Amino acid sequence: MSQVKENPFEYSDTNKRYHTYDYYLRKRFGEKCAKIPFDAGCTCPNIDGRCGYGGCIYCLGGSGARLASTNLTLREQYEQGVEKLSSKWKTQKQIPYLQAYSNTYTSPFVLRQILNEVSTFEGAVMIDIATRADCLDDGIIAVLNEVSYTIPLTVELGLQSSNDETARTINRGHDFDTFKDGFYRLRKGAPNVKIGIHIINGLPGETLEDMKNTARSVADLHPDLVKIHLLHVLDGTRLGRMYKNGEYTPMEKEEYVRVVCDQIEILPADIVIERVTGDGIAKELLAPEWSKKKVCVINDIDKELFERGTYQGIRANQHS
Repeated sequence: MSQVKENPFEYSDTNKRYHTYDYYLRKRFGEKCAKIPFDAGCTCPNIDGRCGYGGCIYCLGGSGARLASTNLTLREQYEQGVEKLSSKWKTQKQIPYLQAYSNTYTSPFVLRQILNEVSTFEGAVMIDIATRADCLDDGIIAVLNEVSYTIPLTVELGLQSSNDETARTINRGHDFDTFKDGFYRLRKGAPNVKIGIHIINGLPGETLEDMKNTARSVADLHPDLVKIHLLHVLDGTRLGRMYKNGEYTPMEKEEYVRVVCDQIEILPADIVIERVTGDGIAKELLAPEWSKKKVCVINDIDKELFERGTYQGIRANQHS
């Protein structure tokens, strides 16, 4: 019998034993959708001094920082992205992704302008917004709520770790209580918005139990989506300098695969796991080298879950 036929996980029609983003999008929109990242011109409170300077120690200046030339309009960036992905994704449905920096770190007026424009882009079926939980004041949440009734919205919040000591180590700029406050206010003030949470494995000083505790904390919050990242060491960052000085050791692949599978087992089955690893910026990547073979890592996660005979959510609500 094939792995697909004997797969016990309910939110899957493949061999995947976790709730993939591909499955979610196909069920919601009827087909695959291409995610188109672009830069809306925002910055970050942990870079400009509102809560810190320099950003997180692994950051080159924002996730997907300065994705496109600043002389391109939002529409030009989007059209360029659609054309670039047209050979890979055979779909007419796209998700504009405001990825660079913190995209609610602006005024409600500017955010409304951006979202209203993006909602008119041809083929756009949903808008995805990357930001921080401490960039969600009442005015911003009101705009998100308003726009969510025009076009589906997902807001992705970077947590990274629920451990406050780790947050200080990486210069995150806020603690877990601040994150929870932003999360709950967004949930209450914009109930139609889907909320995603990012976590990172391999942060300095963290044990495997710390990483599983972060998954438990996220499970308690019960977001709609989760992204699981590997910590990439990039040249030009403070983490890069730590690595070169022998002050930081990246995770081994086998260790990463095990802890991701542990986290998948902890997260409730209905939470969409948008990714289980990520891409470093190739030309800036110092370590770990094995992360360049992302497909191999994903395959190893699939294999580990199969060999364990487990799947997403099998240990949900178990805090031991």
